[in-house]
Amino acid sequence: MPTVAMKKGLGLNITGQPDPNLETITGFDRIGVVPERIPFVKPKLQVAEGDTVRRGSVLFVDKRNPDICFVSPAGGTVKAIDFGPRRVIRAIVIAVDRDEACESVDPLSEKKISAMQKAGLTALMMKAGLWPFLRALPFRDMADPLSDPPAIIVNLEALDPFHPGPLVYMKDAADHFRLGMSALSRLAPRVLVAASPETASRLTAISPLISHTVTGPYPADDPGVLLYYTRSSPADNRNWYIHGADVVLMGEFLKTGCFPVHRVVAVSTPMVRYYCRTRMGAPLVRLAPGLDKADTIQIMAGGLWRGQRVSADSFLGMYETAVTALPDGKTSEFLGFLRPGTNKPTRSRAFLSRLRKGPLPMDAGMHGEERACVNCGTCATVCPVDILPQFTVKAVLAGEVEESLAHGLLDCVECGLCAYVCPSKIELTEHLKTARQAYYMETTAP
Repeated sequence: MPTVAMKKGLGLNITGQPDPNLETITGFDRIGVVPERIPFVKPKLQVAEGDTVRRGSVLFVDKRNPDICFVSPAGGTVKAIDFGPRRVIRAIVIAVDRDEACESVDPLSEKKISAMQKAGLTALMMKAGLWPFLRALPFRDMADPLSDPPAIIVNLEALDPFHPGPLVYMKDAADHFRLGMSALSRLAPRVLVAASPETASRLTAISPLISHTVTGPYPADDPGVLLYYTRSSPADNRNWYIHGADVVLMGEFLKTGCFPVHRVVAVSTPMVRYYCRTRMGAPLVRLAPGLDKADTIQIMAGGLWRGQRVSADSFLGMYETAVTALPDGKTSEFLGFLRPGTNKPTRSRAFLSRLRKGPLPMDAGMHGEERACVNCGTCATVCPVDILPQFTVKAVLAGEVEESLAHGLLDCVECGLCAYVCPSKIELTEHLKTARQAYYMETTAP
């Protein structure tokens, strides 16, 4: 089995690790879908307030391809549709019925799946609301159902702090995972499954499906990193990818015929820290009590590095498996510049905390203002795909598209590390992400 050893990256040793025991949180009276947190999608509503929906009923489609459906994770009544500026759909709120009805299809066995044509399986997944879990490199939009990827990458690990790893979300789910893998094998000639050596050794029920082991700190789990180390031709840049937890959902749908809604989620806030089995669209205040009463925290849905800042009254998005809250870091520190920093996370040797072995508290503060780049090269020391972020961003800001591409703009995996370690506090990741999206919209997007 090939091993990909990533040398760069960064592993944060911070406080807030959830309790390993898995709790169950159910019994919601309302569930929400948040289209604004789905990258690139242009939603077209298929329901109105007051409509009755089943679990699996179509709520909206993507205007770019109306065959790609986004379905309801609950049965009940559409209670509210929250619009933001320029009619952006912020949330579709569903009042859950006590007895939820479900849109269903005939279950499929591995034998039936192996006999299906790609077109038929693709149509089924698009109608069932599962297609959005498949995304395409390098821009990370939903996969084009009419394209033929050289391979599909399945990343089992979750190295973003506090995400549930495969030893948590794969518990009692091996059968569903194998069924999901059978479906993926009908969509591409190769399926690459990447996991850590520990996962490969402990999850014996699925270990024969693992094709690569990966070692290294965050973001060694990213499909873009695996692609960087394994690609053999330019065609590989069009690979699709899906997370292992979403393969489990796909297998559950194929086995039961009903849209799967259960998620294993990590919750880490100043008030509570635990893993829980809950459902898509759960209100965040139910998962993390006290969020709506805390004024000095920032809430991230989807992880510290790649998540999005959300409000306490929001809901768990379809891709999100972590809810994290950090102190906002706006409290001033008297004579802070003179203190040795024994309790502050750092990548450099500026603070004495570099000598500590235990976890350190983290906040969301910038701890300084943005300054001019000093070409220190710190960002390049953590970049997992060996681009030079400082020069790439300078090319982007100067409007030199070809130069930014030559520096590796499309190789960027948007991990966030370059911005985190930058001593000048430059939002390098945001510049790179915006440039990548603009290039995609101008040259490739449907």
